[in-house]
Amino acid sequence: MLEAILQTKREEVLSLQLPETYEQLPRRSFYDALAKPRRVLGLIAEVKKASPSKGIIRQHVNVVDIARAYEQAGADVVSVLTDEKYFAGHRSYVTQVKQHVQIPILRKDFIIDRKQLVESVRIGADAILLIGEALDPSFLHELYEEAHEMGLQCLVEVHTKKTVEAILKRFTPKVIGINNRDLTTFHTSLHVTKQIVPLLPPCIIVSESGIHTYDDVQTVRQAGAHAMLVGEALMRKPAVDVAVYELFGEREI
Repeated sequence: MLEAILQTKREEVLSLQLPETYEQLPRRSFYDALAKPRRVLGLIAEVKKASPSKGIIRQHVNVVDIARAYEQAGADVVSVLTDEKYFAGHRSYVTQVKQHVQIPILRKDFIIDRKQLVESVRIGADAILLIGEALDPSFLHELYEEAHEMGLQCLVEVHTKKTVEAILKRFTPKVIGINNRDLTTFHTSLHVTKQIVPLLPPCIIVSESGIHTYDDVQTVRQAGAHAMLVGEALMRKPAVDVAVYELFGEREI
């Protein structure tokens, strides 16, 4: 599935039309938000309508309402999916959300080309996702550096020891995300976080995917994660703000 997604993305990039320059609101620091989270574990709360493995997750999504609810419930960052074909996202969602919340916006997509960096800046993203399993490590490093030159911060995602080693030979990202989901099989296990954390140098560590309950939160926290990215578990609940509280074992902040 990963290769199919990447092939689609290559085709999309060839015909990518850059939007007009967005009237930028002040850039917000993704790194600072995760370095000083509002709770004991940082939360990147994701606006996620659908996925290749789960299909439609939530019908009739108002992305602004969801993002506002996340912010009010204490999320540190809002992740916005912009892939249209596989995740029912859209790049305009980033701009819409940016105008209505005060926390940083992570653009979640398959970034494979420099042109997408320009696009990310123009739509108002504060940070982008760079997927280690999808990019040559040297090119990933180039994208990382160029993103920073443009004022974008990065979440560098890994899943295997091999990818970790290949990236760390070249540079140390400020924020590393451990994807608990295998992007080729879609199998998910929190054990991946436990395996990868000891391999990482000092940095902000984000555990991604497969986090659904308070016990899961404790598992990744005890494994050494500083933050987590959660989408499906929140989006499936009628009230996403209540879902955030429940995830942390709270009734309110």
